[in-house]
Amino acid sequence: MKLSIEHLTTYRYDEEARHSTQYIRLTPKPSSRQRILNWELEMPEEALLSSDGFGNILHVLTLDQPHSSISILARGDVEILDGDQEEEVTGLSPLVYLRYTRLTRPSQAISAFARRYEQGSITDRLGALMQGVLEAMPYTPGATHSASSAGEAFALQQGVCQDHTHVFLACARFMALPARYVSGYLYSEDEGHVASHAWAEVWFDGVWHTFDITNQSRQPLQHLKLAVGLDYLDACPVRGVRYGGGPESMHAVATVARLDQ
Repeated sequence: MKLSIEHLTTYRYDEEARHSTQYIRLTPKPSSRQRILNWELEMPEEALLSSDGFGNILHVLTLDQPHSSISILARGDVEILDGDQEEEVTGLSPLVYLRYTRLTRPSQAISAFARRYEQGSITDRLGALMQGVLEAMPYTPGATHSASSAGEAFALQQGVCQDHTHVFLACARFMALPARYVSGYLYSEDEGHVASHAWAEVWFDGVWHTFDITNQSRQPLQHLKLAVGLDYLDACPVRGVRYGGGPESMHAVATVARLDQ
């Protein structure tokens, strides 16, 4: 499947910011299941290209002059290939992804919930867990925010893809299975569907396996991976710091269209 992606992120400040640094993970890496046909970023200044500790492509944008807004546009075409597994090529041990973070530390309720899935094969357990998480907390936009932890979202019994993924990661790590957060895009024929997406990958049998909790899918045939990490904060598309500027507003719009229909 060939997809065309466009993603515009705009920050606006009530006052001029004196300095800002943005860490941008908006460039997908080629892999055994995704071919990057073309890709570009448009930003106010040239950014430093590097990679982070998880092997993600990272751009660091620094603005030293006063500014009241920042716009970052990512766009390109990709081809998604068949396959529900992906080999690890970063050299980072999967055992790193056993570590809890503030956003993925299991509450007592999550720990009790995870114990329901301790019997059976790994595939069967994780498949049942994926279904159980969505049943326990139906998709509910606006119920949580980007700083909500797995325990907070699970207690609310509702959330979005970020929350579903955090709870799933908390449970998988509780079961001693390396699991990581994935940010990216999802193609859907439903025009009202949110294109920016998050899902999980779990390491077993020597490869990473996909678990899209929100869509109850293990087949990433319509998914484009941008970045991975221990949680949302490690893999979010744009994250930064600034001096000055006062209150800010952020607006992001992403579209994913199919090219080969």
